[in-house]
Amino acid sequence: MKQAVEEGFILDVLKRYTTYRTYFHLVKKVEDDPNMPKKKAAKKLSKFLTLHPHNIEQKTEIIVEHFRRHVRNKLAGRAKAMVVSSSRLQAVRYMLSFQKYIEEHNYTDVRPLVAFSGKVKDPQTGLEYTEPVMNIDVVTGKNISESQLPDKFDSSDYQILLVANKYQTGFDQPLLCAMYVDKRLDGVQAVQTLSRLNRVYSGKEPPFVLDFVNNREDIFLAFKPYYNVTTLEEPADPGHLESLKHELNGMRVYQWSEVEAFCQIFYLPEYKQNPSDHARMSKHIQPAADRFNALKDEDKEKFYEKLTAYTRFYSFVSQIIPYSDRELEMLYCYGRHLIPELNFDDDENPHPEKEVDLQYYRIEKVAEGAIMIEAGEIHGVKSPTAVGTSKTKDENKPLSEIIQALNDRFGTDFTEEDRLFFEQIKEKAADDERVIQTARANPLEKFELGIQELIKDLMVQRMADNDSIVTRYMDDIEFQKTVFPILARDIYKSVLERLK
Repeated sequence: MKQAVEEGFILDVLKRYTTYRTYFHLVKKVEDDPNMPKKKAAKKLSKFLTLHPHNIEQKTEIIVEHFRRHVRNKLAGRAKAMVVSSSRLQAVRYMLSFQKYIEEHNYTDVRPLVAFSGKVKDPQTGLEYTEPVMNIDVVTGKNISESQLPDKFDSSDYQILLVANKYQTGFDQPLLCAMYVDKRLDGVQAVQTLSRLNRVYSGKEPPFVLDFVNNREDIFLAFKPYYNVTTLEEPADPGHLESLKHELNGMRVYQWSEVEAFCQIFYLPEYKQNPSDHARMSKHIQPAADRFNALKDEDKEKFYEKLTAYTRFYSFVSQIIPYSDRELEMLYCYGRHLIPELNFDDDENPHPEKEVDLQYYRIEKVAEGAIMIEAGEIHGVKSPTAVGTSKTKDENKPLSEIIQALNDRFGTDFTEEDRLFFEQIKEKAADDERVIQTARANPLEKFELGIQELIKDLMVQRMADNDSIVTRYMDDIEFQKTVFPILARDIYKSVLERLK
């Protein structure tokens, strides 16, 4: 991968990687304290938070506004982005949230499409959704079929694709310039998903990733084996695959005829493939999913664990050993597509998400910058512009972010005294009636445009207080671009708080 990046065949998807952390507090609504299986309860509580409306709405705002501000105009206005959701239901709720947010703000420069398989029923509303029903052609007003979606997304009518277990592998769209990740990514899945961004295109810069879920260390470790040289750290017995395959066959969740029928479609040569293949493959997956749902809980756990162990182990050793046993490969491909369809939920399982309320919620940027993977030993993750990571600092001294950004980017040595200079500019601007009226009548983006010249005037007026900063601000465009958005945001926030 390192050589391919250096020689220009692919782009480095880790060069501009930003992580956010979600903080939340759940409170128990019931008086008693029921005992619940820890693993299942934790899984359901995580699902409850992931699908909570406030969670979806907050992230929708971050994604849409970041895309419009930083991505939309790249590649002469043709840039696109992908949102990777953790489930089909989350993808549905993201789509509804996107549509609502875009309509409320009267945006016409960003339109989403959603991609997920089958039908999804929202347990809160009872409404049922499919991909074609949610995707409406803005030109014809008709539903966009599953086979039409890639071409529609390639057009200038749509900019963001919301996906749930689709288009994360093998999807070739060179106009993708950004990805917003709201799903746990591990190992090769992380590499495959993020690599949707690595396609080269004329004028395309290194892509941007905003990750709400994964930390930088885990992404680093996922990419490290593929970046330089992969080594096998401990012995692995390939014969274990045959043993697992035998046990899985004996559980009779799937019929081997279904595996063969699935693979006959999956392995069709490219010239024989057509858009209906996905539905045809799903038809051979569904019977096994139905049999799985009829099993007892302990048998479900047993089958699930063995199938996931098989697919993971096969994907690992097949990178090293060229297998000639076609049945091992067939079961791997079939199993990999069956796993997402296996459902553990039933009426007898605990539902702790019904016993809690979301008391508070906050999303905070924790790091940004390149995830550096160099040759040799695995080492720590460098984050040259990890700003805004401290909640206390952000509340008490927000403009210190400017000093941090300037020192990191330009190698300056500005201090606390320099921060106070920006604080004085902020206070002076926040008291200016022209600024107040501009903030009252405009969103942040238009507010910034309206006060650019006024900030320059205030800078010149206070040149005696800090000649070095003012001179550089007026003469260095990149320096100005770093300072102004942060300063304008804090002025805007200060004015709005005073107007309340």
